[in-house]
Amino acid sequence: MNRIETKDGIAFRDMFSASTTWLEKSVTDIDALNVFPVPDGDTGTNMLLTMRSAVEEAYRVTDNSVFAVAQAMSKGALMGARGNSGVILSQIWRGLAKGLEKKESITGTDFADAFLMASKVAYKGISNPVEGTILTVVREAAQAGQSYAANNGNDLNEVMNAIVEAANKSLANTPNLLPVLKDAGVVDAGGQGLYTILEGALRFLRGEGEQMQFRKPQMVSSNVTVSARQPTISVKEEPFGYCTEFLLQGQKIDPDKLRDKLKKHGESLIVVGDNTNVRVHVHTIDPGTVLHLVTSLGTVHQVSIRNMDEQHEDYLAMQRHRLPVTNVSIVAVAPGDGIKDVFSSLGAYVVAGGQTMNPSTKDILQGVEAATSDKVIILPNNKNIILTANQVHTLTKKSVKVVPTKTVPQGVAALLAFDFDSDFEINAKVMEKARLGVRTVEITRAIRTTKMGTMRIKKNQAIGLLDTDLVAVDNSALAVLNQVLDKIGLDEFEVVTVYYGQGIQPEDAENISAAIREKYPNLQIEVVKGGQPHYEYIISIE
Repeated sequence: MNRIETKDGIAFRDMFSASTTWLEKSVTDIDALNVFPVPDGDTGTNMLLTMRSAVEEAYRVTDNSVFAVAQAMSKGALMGARGNSGVILSQIWRGLAKGLEKKESITGTDFADAFLMASKVAYKGISNPVEGTILTVVREAAQAGQSYAANNGNDLNEVMNAIVEAANKSLANTPNLLPVLKDAGVVDAGGQGLYTILEGALRFLRGEGEQMQFRKPQMVSSNVTVSARQPTISVKEEPFGYCTEFLLQGQKIDPDKLRDKLKKHGESLIVVGDNTNVRVHVHTIDPGTVLHLVTSLGTVHQVSIRNMDEQHEDYLAMQRHRLPVTNVSIVAVAPGDGIKDVFSSLGAYVVAGGQTMNPSTKDILQGVEAATSDKVIILPNNKNIILTANQVHTLTKKSVKVVPTKTVPQGVAALLAFDFDSDFEINAKVMEKARLGVRTVEITRAIRTTKMGTMRIKKNQAIGLLDTDLVAVDNSALAVLNQVLDKIGLDEFEVVTVYYGQGIQPEDAENISAAIREKYPNLQIEVVKGGQPHYEYIISIE
């Protein structure tokens, strides 16, 4: 292995440009690692688009220092981040840039230190970090790189080799840390994407650029035997007083000290940011005490206090018409022409996107900037877009709030709850409550044969998700729908809206609605041409 003592910014950029091309060769394989057999496993695609944006920004830099290039790549990754995996990758780049501050060139020790910083920033940037994911891979690989550099010297090639070997080992172990991976018998897709990026960079350092053109990355295999486990059920956070969130702005704020200071005042504490801007989330019995403690450190902005024990109020019937002129704008992500029309008719600025086509941070930012108001509420309408949407507030002078809608029906419910007589803060709270008052059923087709807990799923079978959890499988969409509806119990609901997808004929959608009406005659059934790809039906139950 050739010794490489140092690299300048141009070589650093070229190294990760080559690794991006290497990642592109395995995008389809990484997408296929999605643990659920639904057609929205786009981790590889999201990471590739994020890396492309990072590299494109690096080519715009005229300063050839490593720091300038890394800083540009951090900016590009943030602007191009798509989906959860893309956002986490952008945080890794943010940490790398931070660790390479003022560096003209890079040595093995420099990269090891910066990669360790990347791991720390990635963990801090995620509200609920989960082990057995890309976070574990970046942390264990960074620790291995740091240890190697401390004991074996400054060679960049050798340090990177140690990092890649550790990433491989960590990735293969992810199923032992995350039961849903073990059930599916696969490694973590985000971790695989990161490993592929690092491997591509190492191969470039070794001078294997020409060979990389004719080879393809190998997927890391899980050696874990698929176990016959009970279905994995997502556990919702238990209410704990008031969910209190705010942005603290000041000078010389220490997020770590602040986190320690707030620990005894609540649960589910998250403190992320830098010495001038810190985002805080905490579940506390006494939000007043928390706010009093932090006001001595700076000014508090974007305060949101939600009573988690309060009953959901009926806002939906009050707002069935187009939103009047208001000083607050709504930006909504929507898949399919019909669903776009629904959000547009309710007064929202629509950003195209959804399953398999997550919009980038830049796409959502453009929607925010296009809005006529200085106060904007974003509805992601997809769980994989929430992290991306959360990045926008740092990139605009406008006041931005994200109501974390995970599905299209949640987004519609939130938008219908918008009250033009209320202010920005109150509307965000009202819409947050409203999204929780709707159930979402999604019906699609399995893209592969697999086993999820006790469910054995064959490729192309109909599968049903209830509030994003996979709960039913059968040969027909109607059979799956009946299974899911039986799990809900519809006595307390009044309205069912069926959004039928791309390729579904209107008569088929009407047959589905007729079957629901026959079984539940007291329900009001509405049928809307959603036009969404991949998902035959998205059904809202209110």
